[in-house]
Amino acid sequence: MTHGPGEVVITGVGLAVPGASTPDALLRRTACPVTGPDPEPFDTAARIGRRGHRYKDRATRLALCAALEALRDADLLPSDGESDRPADGPADAPSDSPSDRETVTVPGDTVGVVASSNLGNLDTACLTTTAIAERSAVDLSPMSLPNASSNVIASWVAIRHGLRGPNLMLCNGPTSGLDAVHWGAALVAAGRVRRVVVVGAETHNAVVEDLLGRSAGELLDGAGALVVEGARWAEARGARGVAALGPYERRAGLTGCVEALLPDAAAPGVWFTPERYAEGPAGAVPVPRAVPRYDVTGAVGRASGALGVLQCVAAVGWLARAAATTGAEPVEPVQRVERVESAERVESAEPVEPDAGAGSGTAFGAGPGSARDPVPVSRQALITSGDDTADAVAGLLLRPTPDRSHPHPARAPLISMECSR
Repeated sequence: MTHGPGEVVITGVGLAVPGASTPDALLRRTACPVTGPDPEPFDTAARIGRRGHRYKDRATRLALCAALEALRDADLLPSDGESDRPADGPADAPSDSPSDRETVTVPGDTVGVVASSNLGNLDTACLTTTAIAERSAVDLSPMSLPNASSNVIASWVAIRHGLRGPNLMLCNGPTSGLDAVHWGAALVAAGRVRRVVVVGAETHNAVVEDLLGRSAGELLDGAGALVVEGARWAEARGARGVAALGPYERRAGLTGCVEALLPDAAAPGVWFTPERYAEGPAGAVPVPRAVPRYDVTGAVGRASGALGVLQCVAAVGWLARAAATTGAEPVEPVQRVERVESAERVESAEPVEPDAGAGSGTAFGAGPGSARDPVPVSRQALITSGDDTADAVAGLLLRPTPDRSHPHPARAPLISMECSR
């Protein structure tokens, strides 16, 4: 079978948070917060190496760790022994030299980056302006100054892995993480790229603590990442989606957002609530009380711009657990009736331009040519983030997806909206 151009799946996840290395571990930690001493801070050097640290702030290093893990999970990086790094590379090579890059195994033009962080480099920006105001710009290090740029996280992820697709940085308040997932999927659904690395990262430091009026123990020091990919492109390279993206909504309030995602008061299988959500009186809660609730921030701290991405990672863990409980695939695979063997047949469907406006209800699983059995709402994960008092709430449904990979997938050609080199 062929997939519709708008069908988007998650093919890889990555975490760089203390005490949770997998989606299931994050889900367990969220369900039963660990008592006692806090886990040790995440050791970024253990994953990206000493050179990966050079001239990068903490939030960027955490994002690089999560993105690296997500790309590995999606099988988009060379396996051990096949890396393009020279074995005899100089030990003192710059951190962004070719010998320190882990370039993806697909054309870099087909991979974009969307990052989300509201406070990630706030300390660099504040310390830079303070140094200029109190002394002189001469005191600034030319190597650290790029970290004051608002898009530094997205840029470094792209540089390290040779990702030459669209590169976006979102700093959009409490909905920023889910908004980043939406825009990453929108790029894929529109045919701009085949896959996007979505990263959410935040850290705590004296500047962030002072701004928020909270201690370090209440704040996230970590990152999460997803690889969102067109289902047909994933199938063409033999990759399996671990979840499928359903409708996305952005509304002025939580109730309106949930009602738009779940018409007829349907009950999802699980609800990942906004940060520190307080249940209202009976009848005022938009989701039936029988539905299990998870607040990821109870496990990792207040997550700001990284929340939506971490919620999606935890939801992947919930979907995997639900599939294991039933002892079968969450959705029956559709019989493959047509092999993709020619550019003409692959490109017969026009890319779908998603409506990105507020409250658009964009569904990435819909579109001409898509062939997927409907998934009962009771087997889907509802994810919401945002502040009901600030007229900004975003919501997303995450669905199970079957294994549709073919044992010998054909290489799909670049589509017309992508760059090729």
